[in-house]
Amino acid sequence: MTDAYPQVIISETGAQYLRQGQAWMYRNNLVRIEDAAEDGGLVRVLTENGEYLGTGFCSLTSHVTVRILTRDPEACIDREFFRRRLASAYDFRKTVEKDNLCDCRLVFGEADQLPGLTVDRYQDILVAQISILGMEKIKDMIYAILMDLLEQDGRPVCGVYERNDLRAREKEGLPLYKGFWKNAVLPTQLVIDENGVRMNVDIENGQKTGYFLDQKSNRVLLRRMAAGKKVLDCFCHTGGFALNAAYGGAAQVTAVDVSASALAEGRKNAELNHLEQRISFEQADVFDYLDQCRPGQFDIIVLDPPAFTKSRQTVDHAYSGYQRINRRAMELLRTGGYLITCSCSRYMEMDLFEKMLKESAQEAGV
Repeated sequence: MTDAYPQVIISETGAQYLRQGQAWMYRNNLVRIEDAAEDGGLVRVLTENGEYLGTGFCSLTSHVTVRILTRDPEACIDREFFRRRLASAYDFRKTVEKDNLCDCRLVFGEADQLPGLTVDRYQDILVAQISILGMEKIKDMIYAILMDLLEQDGRPVCGVYERNDLRAREKEGLPLYKGFWKNAVLPTQLVIDENGVRMNVDIENGQKTGYFLDQKSNRVLLRRMAAGKKVLDCFCHTGGFALNAAYGGAAQVTAVDVSASALAEGRKNAELNHLEQRISFEQADVFDYLDQCRPGQFDIIVLDPPAFTKSRQTVDHAYSGYQRINRRAMELLRTGGYLITCSCSRYMEMDLFEKMLKESAQEAGV
């Protein structure tokens, strides 16, 4: 076992979570940390009995003390280590996104064992978002490896745009900023191709990295279900789900959002795809809009709301919000209809989300 990295000692309570697969260690489970540990540096996590639980990035300021990179005690975490991780993430996308690799998510944080790193590809530009200090310190190496991997595969990019303006960085003592890496001069307004649907994307000012590429597979699923159906897309933003429903031959598509600017972009996207006659964009509060609809009005309803909670302290309030819209959507679907429902809040965990859906179904009588 390598002893190259300072040690962090974790309580037995915290150790149980790591043994179950949790990829981060919270400060309230910290017993002690060696003085040699550096903010953003690598540390080894052990129990008080000396059981090794993983090696990862340390934060001396965040409530997440360690984000696990590997559970191999012999791992040497160097450039080659990260090259293998990035190559593995890219190989996975080449398997599941092989027909649309020019517009897809390439790196998805902990899901690719690369905590604090999200990378989306929009045509010839990578848009990166880094949320932790450890990854920020090695970003030049990460970007260079990614660009090299893509070039070797015959799919080179022109540059990297950094969308490091997310508030989570403040918990790591990181500044908020956005702009091209190494001051490249490239456009920030792009037209991407999402499995045949063209979308205007603003990588500088759009949500997240510019668009929600993480939902791309689900939008294709809706497309395949939509032929001849009446579809309601709630919290539609710039129209991703609605456009895919119309592209798939839906008889009627209604897209609802409270944001006038998002709807304006949605209409532009519909025109770009010659689908403007098949989608009705409605500006309204989704809760109010659902209350005005009648039972059995739709064949498919999409609920993809923004995060209703960004902390554990407000989970109960968020639970009520999710339950209200999901119950109402179930009431509005015809018998045999389909509900596509989502949560982008990490505090609304899977078990809790499923519990909410079961209760909503019981209350709706479906």
